[in-house]
Amino acid sequence: MTTRQREMLFAPTRQREVARCSPVGHRTRQVVLRSADGTRLCGWLMTPRVPGPHPAVVYFGGRSEEVSWVVRDAEHLFPGLQVLAVNHRGFGESQGIPGERELVDDGCACVDWLCAAGRVPDGSRIAIVGRSLGSGIAVQVAARRAVAAVVLVTPFDSVLAVARRRIPAAPVGLILRHRFESVKVAEQVRAPVLIVRAERDDVVPHPHTDALATRLPKLIDDVVIPGSDHANIPFIVTTQLLVRRFLRQAFALAEPAETHAAPGAGNDLRDASSCSSSAMPSHSNSDNARS
Repeated sequence: MTTRQREMLFAPTRQREVARCSPVGHRTRQVVLRSADGTRLCGWLMTPRVPGPHPAVVYFGGRSEEVSWVVRDAEHLFPGLQVLAVNHRGFGESQGIPGERELVDDGCACVDWLCAAGRVPDGSRIAIVGRSLGSGIAVQVAARRAVAAVVLVTPFDSVLAVARRRIPAAPVGLILRHRFESVKVAEQVRAPVLIVRAERDDVVPHPHTDALATRLPKLIDDVVIPGSDHANIPFIVTTQLLVRRFLRQAFALAEPAETHAAPGAGNDLRDASSCSSSAMPSHSNSDNARS
């Protein structure tokens, strides 16, 4: 039951989403971190090509999401910022078995690593971005670490609540081990928060985002992206402009003129032709199976 539940909730994947990519605006190198329990975690550190110092973003992916796509899209979402995107344990080349406690501990380790490596002086120069299941990690990490800002993309109040809505006849409360109850720790998040919602979200219905939003002390904005769904929301220009402007305001940075979208770009999806990859992370299809 435990193994089956873990597979259904996390759906770990080893497959690289982006096999080869030439990122624009960032230098990229693969990194290996060690979690508190010694588990080997693998990902990428992206650094702006212009001289620093630069604030940093830590990205937490969703269910069945291998995060190499962030290498491709870092310049659209996070121009002028360092970006640390590490695969969850059991995903990509990261070792270990995913679990709620382990992924939250790993998230804290990512924040600590940036500080210990001298990439930033402290958490005041770090923002956390979490998507879908990754929002459940982001909220808990932000409750345990002082950071500059938090972006939650298609977040929920708790996996438990979403599961109960999806399977009302099942005794979910008795069997669900990994509950990701963001709503219980939301009031401990002291950083400013941006919520980004999909217009059509059949994975996280808006009432579950509403329940979380009401508990966040410093919710700065709560935006629905027109034309978006749970799968495509990170790749829409409107989303990318919103996220990067929020982060640059949080860090008191000027918006580089060259990163503005062309007039009329609106909700167009970004062109991924510069990379050998699929257009979207694989979790976007399988995410419909999770709460």
